[in-house]
Amino acid sequence: MEWLNYHHLLYFRTVVSEGGIAAASRKLHVGRPSISMQLKSLEAFFGAPLFNRRGRYLELTETGKLVNGYAEEIFQTGRELVDAVRGRSTGRPQTFRVGIADVMAKLVAFQLLLPALNVNDRVVLECRQDHPTRLFAELAVHELDLVLSDIPLAPGVDVRAYNHVVGESTTTLFAAPELARRLKRGFPQSLTDAPFLMPSRNTAIRHSLEHWLDERDVRPVIIAEFEDSALLKVFGQAGRGVFPAPTVVQEQIKKEYGVQTLGELEGVRERFYAISPERKIKHPSVAHIVESAREGIFRADKA
Repeated sequence: MEWLNYHHLLYFRTVVSEGGIAAASRKLHVGRPSISMQLKSLEAFFGAPLFNRRGRYLELTETGKLVNGYAEEIFQTGRELVDAVRGRSTGRPQTFRVGIADVMAKLVAFQLLLPALNVNDRVVLECRQDHPTRLFAELAVHELDLVLSDIPLAPGVDVRAYNHVVGESTTTLFAAPELARRLKRGFPQSLTDAPFLMPSRNTAIRHSLEHWLDERDVRPVIIAEFEDSALLKVFGQAGRGVFPAPTVVQEQIKKEYGVQTLGELEGVRERFYAISPERKIKHPSVAHIVESAREGIFRADKA
């Protein structure tokens, strides 16, 4: 059985947290050569470099990021163990790191995250928005606890994580009041030659939208495509075009952006996924989100 040298791991973690070997040397009251030697021993143990040198600075490699994530949890657990044995409170705010796909409706993400915040006020939520593939990579090295996305993790992707369906919704088209009044008569044929704001081609909903339009021989004029769903709505609010969004949050969208509905699109549905690094969920905040979805608290399938 291989035994990890936690003394080496402490030196590594201190170098990361203090920002370099010199600062770690001052923190630990240990000479720089000794710290450098300990780091080399740890890299030899793992069989991979933990840092890349960028001039005078050290940058974590992918292996280094993975080790640092575990090291943070290990030493946090150690501190809590000491507190528990000595009868001190271990109640500290728990960080809940969530990645949100840039194309996902932020009002949907908000509703999905609410159960975790409502149950435990000791949770500090950290949200990061990016392309799903980059978020999945961060999930793989334990930089995130959860990813909310409109697309599942594909089976062929080399990331150990699991998809949990947490909602589904039909799609509704919205427009600023003046544009909506003009297009409501004769909808959906009235959309031909109308300005249209589209989600980008890498979104799950894009193909369904195009299929719906083709089936009805409707040809709007696409004036812009967006990866950021919030920016898409801002353009729609300004009257620049018709835009789609999940029906489940239509009342919030109308209130927040001052727009009106044109109609619900039959057959154009969007699914929402909570993607976790574990099949059997242990993280309490992730568990609250998935359990709430199963109980129907977030009714994303209503029209």
